[in-house]
Amino acid sequence: MKRGFTLVELMIVVAIIGVLAALAIYGVRKYIANAKTAEARNSLGQISKDAQTAYAREGMKGDVLAVGSAAGVSNVLCASASKSVPASGGSIAGKKYQSDPGEWSVDAATANKGFSCLKFSMADPQYFMYNWTSTGGGAADDNYSTTARGDLNADGNLSTFEMKGIIQKGAKGGLELNTSPNIIETSPEE
Repeated sequence: MKRGFTLVELMIVVAIIGVLAALAIYGVRKYIANAKTAEARNSLGQISKDAQTAYAREGMKGDVLAVGSAAGVSNVLCASASKSVPASGGSIAGKKYQSDPGEWSVDAATANKGFSCLKFSMADPQYFMYNWTSTGGGAADDNYSTTARGDLNADGNLSTFEMKGIIQKGAKGGLELNTSPNIIETSPEE
């Protein structure tokens, strides 16, 4: 007597393999998207740390003080970057972009401006377009926002990651730069 599999048994096995494959594809896509968005989260965290460091730097003039005179501490936020890196969203739509070091230092000729003031740049290819905006000086309620926008699946819908900070009066009466504890994410897997 010859023994084998019936057609029904083979069809059930094929159906089970198909369901498992569909679940695996979904899981892998989700994993890849999460890995790509890690770039934005890490970079925004680093930019915010760089903003704290830049704000803590003394911003006084380099003039010699006269004997018996004093100069106040002057902490300021870096002014807004003149351009995003890269300059257009088309450069990152469903692909990686290799930025030129000059794109990060475009504001270097102007003191306290943009990514050069923050001392932030990226050497590796990137999936996201980065921007830095601030309301200026170092007074109470001055603030900043740093954003990363990307189009991972090239469908024209951008995912946005944003981190904010604001200058507020501290516990000892001085001004402090406080950064939001979380990144605001809008459509993170787009």
